[in-house]
Amino acid sequence: QVQLVESGGGLVQAGGSLRLSCAASGRTFSNYAMGWFRQAPGKEREFVTAINWSGGTTYYADSVKGRFTISRDNAKNTVYLQMNSLKPEDTAVYYCAAKRQTVRLPVAGTYDYWGQGTQVTVSS
Repeated sequence: QVQLVESGGGLVQAGGSLRLSCAASGRTFSNYAMGWFRQAPGKEREFVTAINWSGGTTYYADSVKGRFTISRDNAKNTVYLQMNSLKPEDTAVYYCAAKRQTVRLPVAGTYDYWGQGTQVTVSS
């Protein structure tokens, strides 16, 4: 089992920044690829970004490319999501997730473990 706890969400004005953190416990963190997903009210959960076990490879949805950065610190069992130039359409609950295999990273259904989410609200 892997337990994931997100933090860092909040209310920010458009153009502002937030950094989300996801702390993992349980199994060996460095064995897992990590992803961030988000879900806005009335919408399906969507892929935001993912990172492989070493941090050497990252993937981004087109909607956040150039604005968001994913990183991880395996010594701290934590993955981060730096969000810059936030837009109102980024408003959602953000979830981190973990999976053993570094394939199909944008597919939510392939992840083994999920956090409970943290709310991000961007005001215009």
